Amino acid sequence: MTDNSITHRKRLIVLGGGESGVGAAILGKEKGMDVFLSDYGNIPQRYAAQLEEENIPFEQGQHSEHLILNADEVVKSPGIPPTAPIMVKIAEKGIPVISEIEFAGRYTDAKMVCITGSNGKTTTTLLTYHILREAGINVGLAGNVGRSLALQVAREHHDVYVIELSSFQLENMYDFKANIAVMLNITPDHLDRYDYKM
Repeated sequence: MTDNSITHRKRLIVLGGGESGVGAAILGKEKGMDVFLSDYGNIPQRYAAQLEEENIPFEQGQHSEHLILNADEVVKSPGIPPTAPIMVKIAEKGIPVISEIEFAGRYTDAKMVCITGSNGKTTTTLLTYHILREAGINVGLAGNVGRSLALQVAREHHDVYVIELSSFQLENMYDFKANIAVMLNITPDHLDRYDYKM
């Protein structure tokens, strides 16, 4: 006789213990996932305290492969290049890797105003957010400025989000759809990440 009451909880691994990583970990926990966060460097004290308060297991100063390579899905900090040793191993195992914005977008039906480009992103994002807020719209600010989109989706409700997106954040976005997308410009920036090719 098999026990059907034991169902598999999705194992979500979050790599990076900054604003986006901690937000993704909290959203994953809210959605009933088995969450573990790993940071190869040191996690800033305020984020470590937040993880402890939320009872989310984490490690810092290393990536323990036995705790990471059993993931159903990985949410990766935009700062981690796909060439990092742990990312190569995750790719070899065929584990899907997404960004925090992609992850958070699954759990909200808010309108998304997404702003990217080499220069002027922050100014344009803050200006757009200010205009919408002054117009009385229930708006959140996320991405490279403001707070983690995932944390806001987990704990608040906004009708619209204005999101500043770097090229690194866009790398692991697949199904996420912007309602309004703004591309300001493209200049030869961060080319070390892109094989020095435009």
